Amino acid sequence: MAVTGDETESATTGGMSAYQISSPASGHSQAMDGSPGSLPSPQQLTEEASRKRELRLMKNREAARECRRKKKEYVKCLENRVAVLEKQNKTLIEELKALKDLYCHKTE
Repeated sequence: MAVTGDETESATTGGMSAYQISSPASGHSQAMDGSPGSLPSPQQLTEEASRKRELRLMKNREAARECRRKKKEYVKCLENRVAVLEKQNKTLIEELKALKDLYCHKTE
């Protein structure tokens, strides 16, 4: 039997394997034997999956809300920048026109 990850086969008794799972975060290990009392019921599994799904959806909604907020802020900054650059462009065009007029009048 190949064992990967954090599971290590610790003993085999009566045809049932006992595993020891150590969580890398806590460093503690839990003993899980194959007895039917230690396994969650299908209803518990469904409830847990449903809870995890709701949590994931809630986090996703919040992330999407934050993304939309940042996008609005970014677009507003771009619009402000466009306004400033348009004003600057208009000023430069007027200045260029004034200098052309001045130059043309001097050469005549």
